[in-house]
Amino acid sequence: MVSAQDNEARSAPAAGQRGRGRPRSFDRETALEKAIMAFWEHGYEATSVSDLTRAMGIGAPSLYSAFGDKRALFDEVVQVYGVRYGSFAVRALAEEPTARAAVERTLREAAAEYTAPGRPHGCLVVHAATNCTTPEVEQSLRERRNANIAAFESRIRADIASGVLPPGTDAAALARHVGAMIQGMSQQARDGASRAELEALAEIAMSVWPRG
Repeated sequence: MVSAQDNEARSAPAAGQRGRGRPRSFDRETALEKAIMAFWEHGYEATSVSDLTRAMGIGAPSLYSAFGDKRALFDEVVQVYGVRYGSFAVRALAEEPTARAAVERTLREAAAEYTAPGRPHGCLVVHAATNCTTPEVEQSLRERRNANIAAFESRIRADIASGVLPPGTDAAALARHVGAMIQGMSQQARDGASRAELEALAEIAMSVWPRG
């Protein structure tokens, strides 16, 4: 199913076609940050091109010229969001010595990131899929969430192989538990849970972690 906004977007000029070399009259990075906030707050489907131009402070022709259509802009938003706001799990997996330590750090940092003042609460990759009727966007976000779970599962399996975790540990289920906690904390943050409340959830989650 294709949204009305995407039909509108199809008629737009392709990215990079700026029309007779006219210079942009806005800062692209500033506009992109505002687009991140708009999609983060309202999700993909509920954010129209008009919403975006209003939030970004630019006209539709400038949006299309600098970013392409709504879908192309959203793809860039998700990529930049992942680096700027959503990279704490990747860092934890890379820097912590065990899966347990990485998960504990991830949940603790999720509690802080998902409730940080001055920006939308929760996770864009989780929330942007709400009520989404654009299959390609829904699939892309699902793949990102599943990739995160797979990364935790891989680390858990490595700890089982090295004897850090018991040999009977169900790596897939434990990784799914981590994913459920992260996604659930995102929604709880959207519903008004505080950082302290989310940190308490993280402590409970870690209390069931198997020990070698």
